Amino acid sequence: SDLEDLHLYATPREQRFRRFASLEFEGQLYMTPYDFIQAVTSDEPKRKQEFYNAKSAGENELNQILMETPPVWKGSSKLFRNLNEKGVISYTEYLFLLCILTKPHAGFRIAFNMFDTDGNEMVDKKEFLVLQEIFRKKNEKREKRGDEEKRAMLRLQLYGYHTPTNSVLKTEGEDLVPRSYWDTLRRSTSQALFSDLAERADDFSSSLSDTTLLVHFFGKKGKAELNFEDFYRFMDNLQTEVLEIEFLSYSNGMNTISEEDFAHILLRYTNVENTSSYLENMRCSIPEEKGITFEEFRSFFQFLNNLEDFTIAMQMYNFASRSIGQDEFKRAVYVATGVKLSPHLVNTVFKIFDVDRDDQLSYKEFIGIMKDRLNRGFR
Repeated sequence: SDLEDLHLYATPREQRFRRFASLEFEGQLYMTPYDFIQAVTSDEPKRKQEFYNAKSAGENELNQILMETPPVWKGSSKLFRNLNEKGVISYTEYLFLLCILTKPHAGFRIAFNMFDTDGNEMVDKKEFLVLQEIFRKKNEKREKRGDEEKRAMLRLQLYGYHTPTNSVLKTEGEDLVPRSYWDTLRRSTSQALFSDLAERADDFSSSLSDTTLLVHFFGKKGKAELNFEDFYRFMDNLQTEVLEIEFLSYSNGMNTISEEDFAHILLRYTNVENTSSYLENMRCSIPEEKGITFEEFRSFFQFLNNLEDFTIAMQMYNFASRSIGQDEFKRAVYVATGVKLSPHLVNTVFKIFDVDRDDQLSYKEFIGIMKDRLNRGFR
């Protein structure tokens, strides 16, 4: 009962992690790779498992699970599917992986440089673990007020510590708290570059258990270092893997998915309440099914990860307050992101969102809906 009550003190992201996490070790909850894939591609866990019934694992079992982790140079776009239940992912790593899913390839270098606190073009385990403290610190700013005992229990479940950690970043006032976890990486790590935080990483890492990501990046002994090429490949593979899973769930073994299935995927995790009007509009506008290939599907989501740059480009075109046509849209996407969308894909997108059927896209409405989709309902 007490554990169920903790849900009231959790943020929406924390609630989702707790709902899908199926492993518990020394009071801390972990996701398996299977749990993570489910959390980003499904509305509810497929297994009948609740956060307060997570399977308790012993140290030997945890070590046995981690033995299955391949080195980073053996990574692939099937890593999470191949590991399935043989892996453990902490809450801060869950947040980090969510960041990866919504970022353009150009942002990968920024992320790597933020971890590389000594500037030697390599990231070691100690530098990567600074992430844990930064996300913990951010969480303290966001915690819901209330029963201190319940909040302490929640911290133990999510971060593995009983009481609030000492201040590690010298910030004062709520206005300095970044709005997103990506901003946390970008801003807070730069604050930590010349602080003693990286030097103190040994202090807080000694109490942390190894995870699949730590073993994958830094080896079973934690002595390996991560270069940018391997880091980039991991991030690209993760984006590809999640998109493949979503695509394959609709393709039924075929090389394409229907335009209607594409619309379903696009409208998931958005605040659109009446999706049926969009789907009906598309059915009338595209009577003959041609299908969307995986390459088209992937290119559209690469574009979504560059949505911020696209928004700036559109404002420069001065289209922000009016509707735009397909040629204007296609040109703006390419100029802003370097991604070339196929004419059929652009036409499909227009037919989904062109409610009044004038072959024009409402820029503001489209951007608003796509920002929700990009962040999978957690703007």
